[in-house]
Amino acid sequence: NIKNAMRKKRKKAVKKKEAIGFKKIASFTSKSINSVYEGYKKSQKAKRLEEARLEKISQKKELKLIEEQIKKDQEKIILKEEELRLKDKERKIRDNELLKNEEEIKLKIEELRLRQEERKEKELENIKIKEWEEKFDREQKLMEEKERIKDERIRLRDLEYQRLKNLDDDDKTNEEHTSKLESFDINQNSNN
Repeated sequence: NIKNAMRKKRKKAVKKKEAIGFKKIASFTSKSINSVYEGYKKSQKAKRLEEARLEKISQKKELKLIEEQIKKDQEKIILKEEELRLKDKERKIRDNELLKNEEEIKLKIEELRLRQEERKEKELENIKIKEWEEKFDREQKLMEEKERIKDERIRLRDLEYQRLKNLDDDDKTNEEHTSKLESFDINQNSNN
């Protein structure tokens, strides 16, 4: 019995020690979890603050870049405006030169009109030659255009003929297409 009582006492002491140990562990674990959690919260807060700081820096850099781009764009606009002003001045100078040239031409024409009849006739002849050359050039271009149109019609007719030829080998169909081509040729010739 004494042995049993001793065993029970030991068991109670061990259970007490275990309970105290568990309490200590629970207390320690609870404290360490709280401190870890607090540390985590602080680190998250610090992280958020750092991210906010970096974002502000990034925004400042972006704003600076935008401002620089705006300045560059404004400088480009100013340069363009200056370029346009210079071009406008050049145009005005050219216009003035043209007016002067026109005046000079008018004066020369007047002088020519006042000189001997022979020179007047020569000038008229030169003018007629120029007009004739211009007329000849226009007629030449017109003829070239007609020739081009004619070539194009021939090409289109050949293409149409090839297309119709390839459509069907049946004689009846070929006859219909041939009559269409003939009427097409007749219409084209009548148009020419």
